[in-house]
Amino acid sequence: MTAAVLFDLDGTLIDSAPDIHALANRILAAEGAAPLSLEEARGFVGRGAPAFVARMRAARGLPEAEEPRLLEAFLRGYDGAVGLTRPYPGAPEALEALKAAGHPMAICTNKPEAPARAVLAHLGLDRFFPVTLGGDSVARKKPDPLMLEEARAALGAERAVFVGDSDVDAETAERARLPFLLHTNGYRSSPVEALPHRARFSAFAALPALVFEATAEFSGARRN
Repeated sequence: MTAAVLFDLDGTLIDSAPDIHALANRILAAEGAAPLSLEEARGFVGRGAPAFVARMRAARGLPEAEEPRLLEAFLRGYDGAVGLTRPYPGAPEALEALKAAGHPMAICTNKPEAPARAVLAHLGLDRFFPVTLGGDSVARKKPDPLMLEEARAALGAERAVFVGDSDVDAETAERARLPFLLHTNGYRSSPVEALPHRARFSAFAALPALVFEATAEFSGARRN
């Protein structure tokens, strides 16, 4: 079987930060707190909704005891937070090319599964992914490699490559011993050179060839 391609979602295939930012600021406004900047919101994405809300709360000095209530409010709005989200330019075309080449694909995101599925359906990208795993789909979130292992097993693939954008994704791929392709226009907090990766790209037109090279060699991830 052709190697599977496993994708992170936020910051990798889609720029969802504007919706997450807007949702967070609606919650903060109800608390009488100052809004987050878009860059703050981008920096808080990556480790799942509970971590995002914890960072949001701490950044605005709200009491820790309010965190469960704030998380509940965030999750209530998350499924519908799709109106400002867009695929990165060229991402749908790259997915079409990978599908045509026979690569089974899955989503592996720390975003909860329901809002992940909602935004994929809203953008018409769900048809590419027979498997979508969220942060609440498995026992341990990324950077634990469990999600990648379960996605690969669900696709019935012996080999896989992981595509992501962040420090968390780079660590996850390294721990799973999978080649990592780094989307450099995402939400990472470290310099590109600090992250272990098989290859990097900023334009999605380059991705199908990088997947081909990574899966053809399949010698494991290495640092560029």
